[in-house]
Amino acid sequence: MESPPVTTGPGVPARRVPVGLVVVAVAMVCVAAASLLSLLDPGYYGRLGLPEPGALDRLLVTALRATAELGGGLAAGSLLFAAFVAPPQLGGVLDVDGYLAARRGGRSAVVAGLAALLLGPVLAGDLSGTSGPTVLGGDWWALFATLQEPMAWLLCGVVLIVAGVGGLVALRWRTMPLLGALATASLIAPAVVGQAANGAGHDWATDAVILQQVATAVGLGVLVALLAHLHRGGPHRDLVLRRAGRLAAVAAPVLLGSGLVLTVLWIGFAPFGTAWGVVAIVRLAVLAVAAVLGLLLWRSRPGPAVVVLLAGFAVAAVLAVVLERWLPPRFAEVVDTPAESLIGYDLPEPATALRLLLDWRFNILFGGAAIALALIYLVGVRRLGRRGDGWARGRTAAWLCGCAALLVVTSSGVGRYSPGVFSLHMISHMVVNMLVPVLLAMGGPMTLALRALTPAGRGNPPGPREWIAVGIGSRFLRVVLHPLVVLALFVGSFYALYLTGLFDIALRYHWAHQLMNLHFLVIGYLFFWPLIGVDASPTRLPHIGRLAVLLAAMPFHAFFGVAVMSTSTVLGGEFYRLLALPWVGNLLDDQHTGGGIAWAAGEAPMLLVILVLLQRWSRDDAREAARHDRRADADGEADLEAYNAMLARMSGSERS
Repeated sequence: MESPPVTTGPGVPARRVPVGLVVVAVAMVCVAAASLLSLLDPGYYGRLGLPEPGALDRLLVTALRATAELGGGLAAGSLLFAAFVAPPQLGGVLDVDGYLAARRGGRSAVVAGLAALLLGPVLAGDLSGTSGPTVLGGDWWALFATLQEPMAWLLCGVVLIVAGVGGLVALRWRTMPLLGALATASLIAPAVVGQAANGAGHDWATDAVILQQVATAVGLGVLVALLAHLHRGGPHRDLVLRRAGRLAAVAAPVLLGSGLVLTVLWIGFAPFGTAWGVVAIVRLAVLAVAAVLGLLLWRSRPGPAVVVLLAGFAVAAVLAVVLERWLPPRFAEVVDTPAESLIGYDLPEPATALRLLLDWRFNILFGGAAIALALIYLVGVRRLGRRGDGWARGRTAAWLCGCAALLVVTSSGVGRYSPGVFSLHMISHMVVNMLVPVLLAMGGPMTLALRALTPAGRGNPPGPREWIAVGIGSRFLRVVLHPLVVLALFVGSFYALYLTGLFDIALRYHWAHQLMNLHFLVIGYLFFWPLIGVDASPTRLPHIGRLAVLLAAMPFHAFFGVAVMSTSTVLGGEFYRLLALPWVGNLLDDQHTGGGIAWAAGEAPMLLVILVLLQRWSRDDAREAARHDRRADADGEADLEAYNAMLARMSGSERS
């Protein structure tokens, strides 16, 4: 039943999206998809060694999965539309379009979250050869603990409901980016523990499926919100079209490229030999045609362009659900080695200096991010140059060196061998956590963005420049960048990861390894930003305070290195023993080497940072002295004469 009309602004009536009808439509599509699956691949469960579940269980799994994924994508994109596409009011309150998009996203997130919660036990029964009620009636927690995907769907459901409730009650646009990010991240969790987490090449497959989920969520939801905006005749039409077009122009190629990577990994270069390959190629073809036509028509005929793009994203999302319930041909034909199962590829040869330099394996997420960050930075520098504004070459060099260091340490032989050798892992970790953040902070990216981007102007909707300014001044950053907070995060992360069981998880799963790298990169940047960064920080410390923070962090790094060198227990020992690289010697000796690397490699960047800080301190003192001299020359040493006169009066009063 459709909800009653609501008024979101003065004289602006709007009707809520009938979520119930959307869910029914999705369920009908899923029924057709499940029927197609059973006809094309009747022996799916037998090849997995599982008993054949009932028809209702098969239908429920597919229907609930599609409802959760499509509804979650609609929610994430709608919330992001409210954050970055629909301009808010001048006071920061959501405008009509933002309000409608936020409420649509909130309702979709709640529906998708409930579907994800139901999918957990149903999928557990499907994977174990039992029914959903049987799973809940037995020792369900023990079963869930051994099945990662049902547990991931439960987590996804909880996060989606939290984001949905926020979307239903929030009125300010500042909260929309967080809610959109939560909804998007929730969809990543089930994807990274599904088919992509298994077999050879699962490192590339995991990265590709992360990009696929994000691109689907952003593209699908933003296009639905944009179509509703155009249908309603909302304000700022040209601005909304321009912003949504930029998101779609990024999301479509990312979705197409990630789908191509997954297709090649799972069926090779002979895609038409299996029905799975045919469906995968059809999916890519539909998406490619829709992307090309939609983007070409965007400026001249935006309405049809949005419909074409939305149809392409929707078909791609539905077919992705079908393929997720279908065993890729590669898994039925190839037996993986232990190394391929654990890290995604073999390491048959020892890690020589030449191999560390030349034996590359591109890290899709971090390698791609390094290249993208370098290109975006250069575009900003070029824009300043065209306006006749200068930008320090040293800042550009620091940023590009930071991007290059991130690319090399994650995609060269160092990145390739680091999952299998603790000492090399520690080199990678120290570069990501210490060297790369220092170089990036010295590049001043936010200062460059604030100078390169055009201000929105008084009375106009805020744009990227205003978003960055609001983010820098946010309360969240002020709390995180407090010296005690950021110091605890920076130093405590080492001990929390390596001296607990978290390191074993990070080794065993590629998604956890990538999350670990992201954590250390972000924490490192947040630590060094207010200390030596060019950008203005919400927390401004005097130079003596910055030096105190650095000196306080150094002993903890040294203690950590000594602790790793002194321990008699192999960190991640079970993983390394299962990996069983024949050319790796004693695991404990290699760990002690890694501890020495952590000690030495952690102190060297800190000393470099101290030297930079002292140099800036000296330069700022020289500037202050120069300003004082200019002021003295201008007023004829008035301050000094007043000071001497005060001393004379004091001396006279004492004699009297």
